[in-house]
Amino acid sequence: MSKISYVTEEGLQKLKDELEQLTTVERPAISKQIAEARDKGDLSENAEYDAAKEAQGMLELKISKLKDVIANSRVLDESKIDTSKVQILNKVTIKNRSNNATMVYTIVSESEADLKAGKISVNTPIAKGLLGKVVGDVVEITVPSGKIPFEIIEIGRK
Repeated sequence: MSKISYVTEEGLQKLKDELEQLTTVERPAISKQIAEARDKGDLSENAEYDAAKEAQGMLELKISKLKDVIANSRVLDESKIDTSKVQILNKVTIKNRSNNATMVYTIVSESEADLKAGKISVNTPIAKGLLGKVVGDVVEITVPSGKIPFEIIEIGRK
């Protein structure tokens, strides 16, 4: 059983576009490589053929996983997102109490995470520690470098 992932309309479209690219561009390209390698003769000692078949297997696995993610995705209505407590699709401003650094993160599904854009996965330690908390709460979150106290400054919409 696959787990349900909550995504934005934009996130779902990105997944569908990636699937389209894999099935209409990359799949035919690998099939062509296999055909070319097969035309070169003896398959028992043909490294090109083996590599192309392995690449095909990896691509088919990726396509299968992507189809599974899309099938189990649920689009969230961003206009109905509650900002009284931290939840998925909230933009959260937090302050690191140990060094006074302020950070702004949007909590998104795993498939939409992009740290450079300030989008962190709902499955990260920071997001898990913030979920369900309200403005003013101080939470200690365990990260690879130890425990860090964060204060929630603001909760908004994406």
